[in-house]
Amino acid sequence: MTPPPPRTVILSPHFDDAVLSLAGLIPRLPAPVTVVTVFGGAPAGHHAVSWWDSTCGFSTAAEAHRARLTEDARATALLGVDRTVLSHPDGPYGEGDELTDIDAYLRALPTPLPLVLLPIGTNQADHRRVRDRALHVLDELGAPLPLLYADLPYTGHLPEWGTPDTDRALGDDQTFGLSYQDLASRYRMDLAHDLVLSDEEWARKREAVHCYSSQLAPLAADHGRLLARSGPLRAERVWSPVRRPQPAGADA
Repeated sequence: MTPPPPRTVILSPHFDDAVLSLAGLIPRLPAPVTVVTVFGGAPAGHHAVSWWDSTCGFSTAAEAHRARLTEDARATALLGVDRTVLSHPDGPYGEGDELTDIDAYLRALPTPLPLVLLPIGTNQADHRRVRDRALHVLDELGAPLPLLYADLPYTGHLPEWGTPDTDRALGDDQTFGLSYQDLASRYRMDLAHDLVLSDEEWARKREAVHCYSSQLAPLAADHGRLLARSGPLRAERVWSPVRRPQPAGADA
């Protein structure tokens, strides 16, 4: 029997991004949910293992890719979501190609299109590439604007994270707020979901995050108390962008 089409599609730049950023919210989104990993392709054989993958304990790029596929399958199964893996290799192994798999995936979705969630692109160039490519394709399709989620753990380092003052802080912060400010210059960023995880939600998210065990040690080195109950993963935030009116005389 053919499975039903997704009602929610989450574009996850890398294998762990959707879970780090949205594992608490996913059960509240319209089901079925599909997580689409953009940089999920196998690296070409000539690539030496990257610094990041070496730090994660891998000897070869192929070994890292196989492990990440297994970790992702475990996490998505735990959360009860479907997954799709696109063919673009991760950044260190990329060949500078355009993210055309995003075009093909979004264009093949049935109409009306499902709810689509994209990262805002905090402090990560690959995330911004995914965001901008998907926004462009959805615009060409005449689709409604997607929802935009805060990339974690990056955005979660704001002292105001998870408080009513989060958006104001993002609007002022020059370290973690630049992507939000870029988007807010083009869209009114209406709050769609503001979730501070309960103990039960946190326990479920923590279990899903643990599935990506190969990356936790270097992530913790970069992000400190990554898995602390009060750490950067404790809250999740999603915006619904609204186009700002163009000035009179501006090109359409």
